[in-house]
Amino acid sequence: MSKVCDICQKSTVSGNRIQHKHSIGWRYKAPKTKRIFKANLREIEVERDGVTKKISICMKCYKKLRKEAELELNS
Repeated sequence: MSKVCDICQKSTVSGNRIQHKHSIGWRYKAPKTKRIFKANLREIEVERDGVTKKISICMKCYKKLRKEAELELNS
């Protein structure tokens, strides 16, 4: 299973972890190490055209889908 949202294509990205020490010697040269930001994925089953399919979806898209489903039920 790939670590990509099937709706918005959000995936794993890399960045820096910066260690900030509040002393004079560290002021201009804070140590930086690589780190990884992973998408918060959840696997759900979606029915389209009568076919049930499992998709990986990030929580931001999942919340939007739940909100749309609630609006459809209420109206």
